[in-house]
Amino acid sequence: MLSRRVVVTGLGAITPIGNTLQDYWDGLSNGVSGCALTTQFDTSKFKTKFSCEVKNFDPTQFIDRKEARRMDRFTQFAIVSTDEAIKDAAFNDTLNKDRVGVIWGTGIGGLHTFLHEVREFAKGDGTPRFSPFFIPMMIGDISAGMVSIRHGYRGPNFVTVAACASSSNAIADAFNYIRLNKADVIVTGGSEACVNEAAIGGFNAMKALSERNDDPATASRPFDLDRDGFVLGEGAGALILEEYEHAKARGAKIYCEIMGCGLSADAYHMTAPHPEGLGATNVMKYALEDAGMKPEDIDYVNVHGTSTPLGDPQEIKAIMSVFGDHAYKMNISSTKSMTGHLLGGAGAVETIACILALHKGIVPPTINHFTDDPAFDPALNLTFNKAQHREVNAAISNTFGFGGHNASVIVKKFAE
Repeated sequence: MLSRRVVVTGLGAITPIGNTLQDYWDGLSNGVSGCALTTQFDTSKFKTKFSCEVKNFDPTQFIDRKEARRMDRFTQFAIVSTDEAIKDAAFNDTLNKDRVGVIWGTGIGGLHTFLHEVREFAKGDGTPRFSPFFIPMMIGDISAGMVSIRHGYRGPNFVTVAACASSSNAIADAFNYIRLNKADVIVTGGSEACVNEAAIGGFNAMKALSERNDDPATASRPFDLDRDGFVLGEGAGALILEEYEHAKARGAKIYCEIMGCGLSADAYHMTAPHPEGLGATNVMKYALEDAGMKPEDIDYVNVHGTSTPLGDPQEIKAIMSVFGDHAYKMNISSTKSMTGHLLGGAGAVETIACILALHKGIVPPTINHFTDDPAFDPALNLTFNKAQHREVNAAISNTFGFGGHNASVIVKKFAE
C-alpha cells in the first residue's frame, strides 16, 4: 500500500515578501527583506517594534465581506493561499470530492480573535458578552474546516499543531494519507497570523525575538555572528498533494514528487534545542530512510535557521552529522532571513521554496550576512546574501518547534 507515489500539482502562497506564489518567488530569488516596523498595533511600549507582516492585504478582494468578518486573519490567509493552489492544480468537474481532504497546520490559530474578545469583555461590567463567532473563529481546526466547506471536499479533514513544525507535520500526514490510499488528493500547508501584542510581548518575555529596532530590514540574520533572535512573520503556504496515477490520468502539471518525511522529538527542553542537535539529526535521517535516499542525493537544505544564538549552531551540527563531507557540496540557506518566522506556517512556505528551487535551478539566499561566526565552517555554502544558480534535483526542508518537535520533508524532481 505504501507504493502509491505522491506528487505536487498546485501551489499557493501569501507571505511578507509577496502575496502570490510568483511574487513570493520573486522576493526569494531577489533577496528581498519582508521586515519593517509593525503597523498592526502600537509598539511604543514593546522591546521589538518590527515584524514581517503581509502587506496590502484586503481579504474582501478574495472572500465575501460578511464571511471574511467571521474569519480570523490566519483563516483568511488559509483561504487565499489554498484558492491559489487549487486554481493552479486545475481540477476538472470529474474530481471525486469524497476522496479529497484538507490537512492544515497552525501553531497558535486565532490569536487575534482571542485577544479582541478578551479585551472587549474586560471593557464591560463583567457580564459575558462574547461574540457567537468567538470560539469558531479562534480554534485552529477551523482553517481546514473552512477550506473544505468552501470547496466541498469531504475527505480527511483536520489541523496539526506542533508549534513551528505544524505545517511540515501537515504535509507529512497528507503524504501518508495518500500513500495509505485514504485519499487521492489532499490540500495541505499551513498559516499563522500572530503579529499582535500578545505574541510580540510573549516572545519578548522569552528573549526569543530580535530587538534590532534601529535596522529592522536586516534584523533576521541566520548564521551571522551578531544574530540576536528571530523576527515574527505571518502568512500561509498551500500545496496540492496528489496520487501520481490520479494526476497522470487528468493530465496534471507536476511540480515535483514528495519522496519522504521524518518526524522526531528532542525530548530535552520546553524551548531550547538539544545542544548536540540530536532530534534534528534523527529527523533528517528518518526522512532520508523514508525516501529511500542517501545523503549524497540531496543538493539543497532549507534550514529552520531562525537567527537565534542557540538554534542555528545546533542545526549545523545536525547537518554535519547526517551529511558528513557531502555537506560541503550542498547549498544551505535560511529563507527566514527574508520572510521572518511564520511559526506554524513556516514549513509550508519553506517547502514551497524548495520546490521552486528544483524548478528554477536557483537556490534562494540567506540574506543579512555581515560578520562570519567562527562557529560555522567557512567552507560550508550557506548561500549568503545572493541567490545561486545550480541544478537542484532533491531538497530537504527542516522545521523545528518549541516542545522539541522536529519535521523534515524531502522533495525531488519528478521523473516517470
